[in-house]
Parts: sequence; C-alpha cells; structure tokens
Amino acid sequence: MFRKILIANRGEIACRVIRTAKRMGVATVAVYSDADAHARHVAMADEAVHIGAAPVRESYLLPERIINAARLTGAQAIHPGYGFLSENAAFAKACAEAGLVFIGPPPKAIEAMGLKGAAKALMEKAKVPVVPGYHGDDQSPDLLAREAERIGYPVLIKAVAGGGGKGMRRVDAAKDFAAALAGAQREGANAFGDDKVLLEKYLVKPRHIEIQVFADSHGNAVHLFERDCSVQRRHQKVLEEAPAPDMPPAMRKAMGDAAVAAAKAIGYVGAGTVEFIADVSDGLRPDRFYFMEMNTRLQVEHPVTEMITGQDLVAWQLDVAAGAKLPLAQDALSIDGHAVEARIYAEDPQKNFLPSVGRLHRLRAPAENAHVRVDTGVREGDSVTPFYDPMIAKLIVWDTDRRAALRRLRQALAEYQIAGVATNTAFLMALVGHKAFIDGDLDTGFIERFRADLLPQPAPASTVVLALAALAVTLERREAVTRQAAQSGDPWSPWSAVDGWRMNDQGWDELTMKERDSDILCRIDYLADGVLRVHGPEGHVTAQGNLDGDGSLDAVIDGRRLRAGIVRQDDDVIVLLPGETHRLSIVDPRAAGDLDEGSSGQLTAPMPGKIVQVLVEEGAKVEKGQALMILEAMKMEHTISAPARGVVAKVNFRAGEQVPEGAALLQIEAED
Repeated sequence: MFRKILIANRGEIACRVIRTAKRMGVATVAVYSDADAHARHVAMADEAVHIGAAPVRESYLLPERIINAARLTGAQAIHPGYGFLSENAAFAKACAEAGLVFIGPPPKAIEAMGLKGAAKALMEKAKVPVVPGYHGDDQSPDLLAREAERIGYPVLIKAVAGGGGKGMRRVDAAKDFAAALAGAQREGANAFGDDKVLLEKYLVKPRHIEIQVFADSHGNAVHLFERDCSVQRRHQKVLEEAPAPDMPPAMRKAMGDAAVAAAKAIGYVGAGTVEFIADVSDGLRPDRFYFMEMNTRLQVEHPVTEMITGQDLVAWQLDVAAGAKLPLAQDALSIDGHAVEARIYAEDPQKNFLPSVGRLHRLRAPAENAHVRVDTGVREGDSVTPFYDPMIAKLIVWDTDRRAALRRLRQALAEYQIAGVATNTAFLMALVGHKAFIDGDLDTGFIERFRADLLPQPAPASTVVLALAALAVTLERREAVTRQAAQSGDPWSPWSAVDGWRMNDQGWDELTMKERDSDILCRIDYLADGVLRVHGPEGHVTAQGNLDGDGSLDAVIDGRRLRAGIVRQDDDVIVLLPGETHRLSIVDPRAAGDLDEGSSGQLTAPMPGKIVQVLVEEGAKVEKGQALMILEAMKMEHTISAPARGVVAKVNFRAGEQVPEGAALLQIEAED
C-alpha cells in the first residue's frame, strides 16, 4: 500500500478521498488555488501545496504543477477524484513518466472511452447495444443537419468530450438545429477544449441507469449493481438511487454483464461507470437499454452504491492501484436495502437553477448516523465562488426499502439550514415527496413534466414567519438596550426598556419588512412577561422565546413550540424553517427614498462571468423573451433575454469581456 498520496482535486471529493486514506493509514497531500487557500480539504490533508490562481485553467487543470507538488512532497500516487484531470489520458501518462501511480485506469482505456463517438463504435464491436446516431469525424454543419434528419427529430447534440450536461442540446425541429449546434460546439470548446459533437436519437421516455464496474490488473472484473440517475435538470443529475426502482432481475443481469464486457473490451483497471439509457415507454425491458458512455473514474454518486453493498469504493481504488486483486468476486456481492443521494446545490430553482454565489453565513446539516451520511467540502463561513461547481454537499440516506429511504431523506432535507446563498433544498423536498416519484414513475423529463408541482410560485411569509422575525428583532434590540442600560447611570429607567413603553399609553411598535418587492407592515403589542402580539396582513399571533448565541430561536407561537434558524445580514433577517427560507428586509421609513425609475429597463449580470456572444445591436427592436446576450459562468452558458418588447438603447459589453455580478449589460426601452 502507498505511504502517501496526492489528491489532484478539491472540495467534496478531495475530502472524501482524504477520509478513507486516513482510515487506511495513508498520508495525504492536498493542492489548492488562490480561492481555496482556507478550504476544508486543505485543512483536512496532512500537507497542502499551492498550485495557482482561482480559474481552473490556471491551477487544477495544470498537470505539471500537480506532478511537481507530488514530487515536492514525496507522494507515491495521485488520486484524480472526478472532473478536472480525472479522465485526461495525457495526465495519466505524465504521472507514469514521473514515476507516480495514477489511481485510475490505464491511459489507453481512458482514450478508448474519452470520445463518445469512438467509444460507441468500440461498444458496437463488443456487441453492447448503442443508441442510433451519428458519431463520425465529419463535423460540417450541413452534414450534421442531414444526419439529424436521417436519425429523426427529436435529436440530442452532445460534445464528444463532454460530461455533466455541458455541450448538450436537445433539438425538436430542423429550424432550431443550427443555433443549437453552435451553442453545443461553443460550450464544448470552452469546457473541454474540443468543439466536436455527436448526434443521438432522443428517446421520449428514457431512464438513465448506470452500472458501477471495477477491474484489477490481474484480469478480474465485477459490477456492483446499478444506480438510477434519471431525475436531472439541464442534463445534470439531481437525485441518484440504488438499486433502480422496479428493476427486473433479468435486466439487472443483462446490464451488469454488458457493463463488465465493456470494461474488459478496453482492458480496464480501477473504478468506472458504464452509463446506459433505457427506453421505458413499455416499462423496463432487457432488450430496451443502450450504451451512452463510460466514465473512467469514480462517480459523484458512488456513495449510494457503497450504502447498499457495504463497500468502500475509494479503499478498493487504493488497493487495486497498489497492485492488489479485487477484494470480492461477483457472487460475493449483494444488495442490502435502498439508498438515495440528493445533491445540495447553491442555485435558485425559481430562476431555472441559476447558480448562486456568496458566503455561507449559516450551514447546518442533519446529524450523521447509520442511516444518514453527508459528504461535503465546505463549512459554515466558507464561500461559494464563481470559479467552481456550486455543490454544497451530498446528502445520502439508507433504509431497508425505497419508501422508507425517501421518508428519511425528506426529513433529513428538512433539517438543513443554509443562509447566504440560494439553495435547492425546498425543491428537493418537493421532489422526493411527489407521488409520481414515490411511485417510481421516472424518466429524464421528470422535472419538466411536473414543473408546476415542483416549482410553485414562492408563497409570501406567513404570520408565523413574520412573528419569528419580529421576535428575533425585538430580542436583539432588548439585549442591546440591556447592555447599554447596564453601562448608564440609571439602568432601571423606563426609557431603557424595549417594550414600547409610552407615558399614559399602551406599549406597541410598528415594524415594516420587505420580502421581494412587497412591503409588510407589522404591529407589535408588548404584553406581560415578554410576550408579543404580532399583527400581520393575515391576522395575529402571540410570540415569545429566546435567541441563543448560535443563531437559533426557540419560540412559542400561539402555544406551538418550534425552533428556527435566524441569520442577520445588515438590515435583513433570514428565517430558516424546515423546507422554507424567508429573507425579510427591515425597512427604515426615514431612509426610504425614491427609486431610480430609469433602471427598470436595465438588464444586469446575475453572477460574475464572461460574455461569449452579443446577439443584438443598439437600436435593434426586440420581442419579449428574445435572446440578447450569452453569459458564461460557473462552466455553464446563461442566456440574457428581453423582459419585454422594446428597443435596445445601449449595449455595455462585447464578446470576450469579463463582467462582475450586477454589471449593467444592456438597456432596453420598453414600448408603451
């Protein structure tokens, strides 16, 4: 076994590898960029080496710096994690040339599966079923358009070197093909340095089912059963579970055998995932699954496989890379119970899952136990930056059956408290509680199919939420005045009270709060023994409680005891309840001024990024919803669209320019 390994990655997966390495008595070396100098994975490792600036192309994607860091620290092997250089054959070769073990497959296996078109041709030779499509080298737009017509719409355009949904476009009609092709090529070139694409028939009701495979250097190969990854947004996985719901034993065997055959066909060694698409228009059938691609690395969703098999796949990786045989043969592996993984992202589901950046002012996860596991790379106080994937954590639960696991997952999601960035926790709760999902009616279009159920319009703050916010503000003011009074010459003066005391009048106050664009006026009556009566637009409640130094509010609202998280950011009060986050701004009427009416037609950057395309000129007439500009941020393209019909008055940036969050991109003069 290795004495010391270097992890050529960051965040959650780096922490995951370090955890197993420590358990096995293997020392670890972390690498970090400027943005990650104080990151969790750096703190967890035995040593850490700085490798460059925050952008990945200036740090985590520089093989020579990572190899130099391994040499500097005396590491014997490099674990690539997932993403970055994990499927880079040139990096694997460079490790070998430097006398370092690459904890992954041989370079030839990576090359064989690295380009989707070539991989599918290879699988056809190995008698593994593939989706009808075009995988050729001729990339002329006219030929690709003809091939799309031959395959039949809808078709899927995919970057050949892609992954994670990048460089992927669904096209439903010939008139949309050219624009979709250009977008996929541009995104593929930016993300992977390769603008080549392939075409596939788009299955109308598909399920994404993948098989975990493992092989050693002694000719042994096994599969560790399947994972269902059908629930996706923007072609990226949101939930994964194992085993796949309603999987017939005959289909499990057929898929497992096909995956092992694929691994053996390329001389695979280590952990890999063979991804299949299954046509479930007639249910799961052994003759209706097709090879999509093979990921020659550990997958983000590997914990669900670990939970149902009781195996540590990172430990398997280290053992196999050190030359050992596989720990278990196929007949010694079995499925126990059901596991589900939810990816907790810093993103806003209400804004088409737009990534969110900012500081994690509060981050509280559910307690871990035999049923609940949390894999994360961040801590409270860390920042989600625009440079890397916005995943905060992976929440994994296990139980004896699927329905029990889903109940447990929903409860664990309700226990999350995150403030500082928008998150998808409420969306995930709606998803795992949806009847169709519980019943196993799954396909990759699930989120779009039930979008109205999963993404309802945000409800305004209830009277209970308003009461919690008012109680928190009152308790904070009471504490501040108490401290101030203790330092004064007359601490018992009624002027030092925070109970709305007035000479010859009943004690009360008014508090104006703003949620989104709505002002909410609350009247607070001060009753005996610190009890408040809070009047909101929908009625009134009584409230009392205590706010501890940890930001937790223990309250009694109309006799109902509950616990909420409270975070103060300047004039904002963030109230955190199970499945709910409300940001309420305390309005000082004296400070309120007139709004700048001229800003109503100004379109701003939702996050820092680079302008990759400007689609309009000044003076152009535009329709509501028309694409105006394309912004690349956090490895994805985001379209800036016209909010209404009008005329482009001003374009402030050109293609290629970097823009900060909130930058005024364009000015639109709306038609009357």
